[in-house]
Amino acid sequence: MSGTTSRTDEGHGRLGSKLSGLAVALGCVLFLGGFLWGAVAYAPYTVPTDSMSPTITSGDRILAERVDGSEIRRGDVVVFRQETWGNAPMVKRVVAVGGDTVACCTDGKLTVNGKQIDEGYLPEGEQAELTGIPEITVPKGRLFLLGDERSGSLDSTAHLTEAGNGTVPRSHVDARVDAVVWPMDGMLARPTGFEKLGALSSPGPLRLITTALVVGMVLVLGGAAYGPVAKRFGGRGRTTQPEPAGVG
Repeated sequence: MSGTTSRTDEGHGRLGSKLSGLAVALGCVLFLGGFLWGAVAYAPYTVPTDSMSPTITSGDRILAERVDGSEIRRGDVVVFRQETWGNAPMVKRVVAVGGDTVACCTDGKLTVNGKQIDEGYLPEGEQAELTGIPEITVPKGRLFLLGDERSGSLDSTAHLTEAGNGTVPRSHVDARVDAVVWPMDGMLARPTGFEKLGALSSPGPLRLITTALVVGMVLVLGGAAYGPVAKRFGGRGRTTQPEPAGVG
């Protein structure tokens, strides 16, 4: 009569290897897909001045979603170029769009279309504007922009005597800032003070992209680690049972 042998986990090992390979493959797809999506949708910039302090300070690394200028709304922080302001990309906040009437100050606050705007992003205790802004109607297709650090920002108020009263064409906008990534301050706060004038812009896909990158990396690392871990612990847990002697 033949002897009996212990059951092995060979089937489980094969299944685990297949699942780990699937995890690595899926992780690579998510990670590389997220990386490519981010490269297409966003552009990185380093901010050289404190004109947007405290929202963005000198040396901060930001990610800005590439959008068409027609998508820009009040409260957005944008990267743009304007020849008469200089050749380098600049970062400012849109406070009024084509057709709006903007002025400052009423009770120390900026007004747009006669409504006082609560600007929670300004430095604590700072007024909306130190020198005042005469009532200006923004031409169609243009934007009125201010820095959050109003005392030291060369923005629309410094170009009021130019054509368009210091406004910038929408077509000159390259991107809309979504987040400060270094230091890791995260997504910009929503400019809720402008909600009384209309809908705000929705954040771009940065959170989805970040999730894809993180999940992809975890799957790749977890799948790659399965083999060594399974071998290490499987070897420890496996016992060898002697085969009983046959009966003659």
